[in-house]
Amino acid sequence: MYALYTAAACAALALVWVPLALVRRLQKGLPLRAAERLGLGARDGGGGRCGWLHAVSVGEAIAAAPLVEGLRRLHPELPLVVTTVTETGARVVRERYAGLATHRFFPVDLPWTARRFVGALNPAFLVCMETELWPNLLRALAARGVPVMIANGRISDRSYRGYRLVRPFMRSVLDCVRVFAMQSDEDARRIITLGAHPERVVVTGNIKNEPVPDAAGATDLWHRLLGFDGARHVWIAGSTHRGEEAMVLDAHALARAECRDLALVIAPRHPERAGEVLDLVAARGWPAVRRSGLPRQRERNAVIVLDTVGELATLYGVADVVFVGGSLVPFGGHNMLEPALRRKPVLFGPHTTNFREAAALLESAGAARVVHDGATLGRELARLLGDRDLRLKLGEAGYEAVASRHGAVRVTLDLVGRFLSPGAAA
Repeated sequence: MYALYTAAACAALALVWVPLALVRRLQKGLPLRAAERLGLGARDGGGGRCGWLHAVSVGEAIAAAPLVEGLRRLHPELPLVVTTVTETGARVVRERYAGLATHRFFPVDLPWTARRFVGALNPAFLVCMETELWPNLLRALAARGVPVMIANGRISDRSYRGYRLVRPFMRSVLDCVRVFAMQSDEDARRIITLGAHPERVVVTGNIKNEPVPDAAGATDLWHRLLGFDGARHVWIAGSTHRGEEAMVLDAHALARAECRDLALVIAPRHPERAGEVLDLVAARGWPAVRRSGLPRQRERNAVIVLDTVGELATLYGVADVVFVGGSLVPFGGHNMLEPALRRKPVLFGPHTTNFREAAALLESAGAARVVHDGATLGRELARLLGDRDLRLKLGEAGYEAVASRHGAVRVTLDLVGRFLSPGAAA
């Protein structure tokens, strides 16, 4: 099975990754990073052992903050390396963890690149965020006796269906993992069904439930940067996808009929789509501005389009109401716990399979409302904007619901000490 998987990975590399990388290079000027992707230059000299944390992209890199800090406390003697797959994830690591960790790009999952990367990196352990299972890399780590943890593990419906088709192969892959720290009972059940040893599986809760304190005065700074005064109402449409922005603008038009001072910030999930979103706003005859262009003079009612990385979570602090995207289109939703942790009432669509537990938690607490299109989004938005007490009630209910699930970081770091630290039992 490993040979078949490797053949498929080679085909994907040649037919998908290389063409896409060349397109990104030609259209956006992004570097190819071929040497890094092939496992070359994993460390800049030294040769000593290190700790290793893998976070695929922006969301995982941000959520990993308490683990980065915790791993540095647990093992101050080990330099920490954080790997990502995406350029935007790399930017978050370099900016947020300067002085705590260095960044490397994750290699393509071929046997020779995995062995080369692991040999050069020389990790003492790997903490892998959210069930990233790379068979050849895990096999290379197992061959060197390097313990691996899946942290904040979850298995989506789609992934589970795919993994079940190759269950015998998955069992051999999962044997390479020392401990699985899963988000929920359902995630734990699924990983055991796929072949993980039950004694290696622990339900820790979701690290994204943990409060991450914003810098002092961050909300006031955002108000000044964005040009909002205290009298204005603000709503944020976060992590939106193609097809949702039009519905968001429909909702904004409806809500502004009742709330004339309403300001809108749209944060497309992929910041490179900012130009496309600006065009949608302009087609309505409305002014718009990029976040990267602020502060500067602009029309008072201009829609702000977030085209930067890693700022959305703290930006939620200025909102009166938050809509979380990826949910009005069948994508599966995004993290609705971040605005809830900032005591904001949350709106999202019906497509939340990627965050089913989080959505159910907020709905059961009466902290969120489900909307189905631009019209229902606009009506719920107008209702919340017109009722300050209701906004405060929903925001407080959401915070309390999420706070009741705190503790995932502590449990995860305890597992690191038990299973990954030098001398831990295999």
